[in-house]
Amino acid sequence: MATRASSKKDPSQKLKPKADQSADRTATPQPATDLISAIKKKPATEIKPALRSSVPPISKAKQLETAPAPVPPPATPPAKPESVSLIDENKSKRAEPSGTEPKPKSVLPPISKILTKGPEPAVQLVPPAQPESAPVVAGEPAGAAVDDKIVHIKPPIIVRDLAQHIGLKPFQLIHDLMDMNIFAAINHTIEPDVAAAICKKHGYTFEVEKREKGAGVHTRPVVVEEPPRPVVQAKEELKPRGPIITFMGHVDHGKTSLMDAIRKSRVAAGEAGGITQHIGAYSVTYKGQRITFIDTPGHEAFTAMRARGAKVTDVVVLVVAADDGIMPQTNEAINHAKAAKVPIIVAINKIDLPSANVDRVKTQLQEKSLTPEDWGGETICVPVSATKGTGIDQLLEMMLLQAEIMELKASPTSPPRATVIEAQIEAGRGPTATVIVQMGTLKVGQPFICGSFWGKVKSLINDVGENVKQAGPATPVKVLGFTGLPNAGDELTVMESEKSVRTISEERLTDLRSQKLAMPQRATLESLFDSMGEGRKILQLILKCDVQGSAEALAASLGQIESKKIDLELIHVGVGPITESDVLLATASNAVIVGFSVKVENQAASAAKQEGIQIKLYSIIYELIDQVKEAMVGMLDPEIRETVVGHAEIRQIFELSKGTVAGCFVSDGRILRAGRARVLRRRQPIYDGGIATLRRFQDDVKEVRAGVECGIKLGDFTEYEVGDIIECYNLEKVPQQL
Repeated sequence: MATRASSKKDPSQKLKPKADQSADRTATPQPATDLISAIKKKPATEIKPALRSSVPPISKAKQLETAPAPVPPPATPPAKPESVSLIDENKSKRAEPSGTEPKPKSVLPPISKILTKGPEPAVQLVPPAQPESAPVVAGEPAGAAVDDKIVHIKPPIIVRDLAQHIGLKPFQLIHDLMDMNIFAAINHTIEPDVAAAICKKHGYTFEVEKREKGAGVHTRPVVVEEPPRPVVQAKEELKPRGPIITFMGHVDHGKTSLMDAIRKSRVAAGEAGGITQHIGAYSVTYKGQRITFIDTPGHEAFTAMRARGAKVTDVVVLVVAADDGIMPQTNEAINHAKAAKVPIIVAINKIDLPSANVDRVKTQLQEKSLTPEDWGGETICVPVSATKGTGIDQLLEMMLLQAEIMELKASPTSPPRATVIEAQIEAGRGPTATVIVQMGTLKVGQPFICGSFWGKVKSLINDVGENVKQAGPATPVKVLGFTGLPNAGDELTVMESEKSVRTISEERLTDLRSQKLAMPQRATLESLFDSMGEGRKILQLILKCDVQGSAEALAASLGQIESKKIDLELIHVGVGPITESDVLLATASNAVIVGFSVKVENQAASAAKQEGIQIKLYSIIYELIDQVKEAMVGMLDPEIRETVVGHAEIRQIFELSKGTVAGCFVSDGRILRAGRARVLRRRQPIYDGGIATLRRFQDDVKEVRAGVECGIKLGDFTEYEVGDIIECYNLEKVPQQL
């Protein structure tokens, strides 16, 4: 049976070229068992002719069986066998007669390699391209090859991470960056456009996507839960709430003293200079109703804080001193209240003073479109005296009346939202923030997102220092549990899960970090030379304040100092005591550390003394701004001004043993021995220097006035000519101004 199977000719033998047929006639057919034994015993060079003569190409036989028409044979036999497809080879193995012995698996790979002649493989390992309707190979998902070439990374993009995602060693990626004139270490960050260029070079597509921590090349975008938007509250959920009152006014018009009379406490006594430096929120109960007060400082530097107070407040109480009247900061407070579209109640304070004039204040208010009610207008004006306690009850009644007219209501069951009034770092508590609840009920244990930071309410402290478990609408409380220091004015929003607030915080911090890591404008020789040519200097400061509101206000005030000759740069603005890190930063940047109502740590003080860094501490804002201006003026070089004193004409030249001396006649002014002189020839200066000798006859003199002859010797100058003019002048140093 095996003999018949081996002697039976393949149908494809009839269609083979003549040259091939003649070669087949000379060869003796061999069975499969003999073929396997020949492979094991003979070397590859001897096996190749036998295989070529006895076994026809499988792929060619398969093509001839399915071909619609015979292909004309070539003129000469092919130099090497046709490439064999693995799919066709498997089919041909299944089509072998049953009597043929199966080929061992260990023999097939060597056969495929033995059929190789030359550098090109005879076995086609990759299947030929299939038409669009061809089915997808099993185990290979559609589009997998395309997705594997897409790199999803969320900035900041670190060199090590990018190299790992695209399958490179870090040093290879650093080499590619160096070719692009970008010198980055393994832990440095690069820009998204640079990462896209690197990925394109290595056959990847770069996409910036939001991702979860640890995501790589195959990650998909992550859907991040955003804080809930304000919803329209149902009328049945709304309940009356207390008003939020903001005190505004000029410096030393008695805002804090008026609140002191209301709250029966002493606040101004503990503040430096009697000036309110922070924003404070307090609440009192009058006739069974809660009233919340926000005390904003009166100094003009705290304009932004006053504006923030007007945004969160319901009613503005404008405090005007009866003896001073409306002042510049009073106008600012009026503008902020009008911009916030909140009603204004005017408290005319200090009516107990002999110089008080209430009518004059009302006249000034009328000029500002705040006509008092008793003059036919709509503005409530209440004469009060904080020291005597006069008119306090009437002022509180007017506040409650205005709140009743406004029908202030809020829902205590809606998702809690609050506004940060002040934020600071406290010893033993960490970052804390004073907030006023706008809606809902803030409770202990709730996770929240505030600005770029998240947290969980660890504790709530009311305005009298007591721990409470919850705070309703219009209630000021101090919140503990922040992961970072928020900014004054940020909105605190409570969410359902801690995971949600953590994810949003990471996204916001990453976006903020990517903005800070944006490509900075590096200094170049051209820019350095330009700045040197302009003669501009830079005063660098590190500002540390006790609270965030003071830091913002001082930074704004210092930024408003205008100067065309010197620049003021705040390289760091922070909250908290002055630390050793601040001293190191000042050492690296040659800056001065300025502290406002803060202390200096012991390590920072010793480090500053060792490095020679100056630390200036202030408790009143006026002194800080004035001394910064003086420092800026002191850095400016004095201007050199030239003042012409007189002229002398050379009429005769004397050659003496000590040198050449010019005999001159002073035509105008005077010639000073201590002055400087230049020689003018045909109105062009040819020499400029000091006067070595000034003589009148045989005597040395200090000056020679007009109409007198004298002898002048200028340094080492000897090329005098008759008719030259010697011009005497002085150089004066004049201090510059900003």
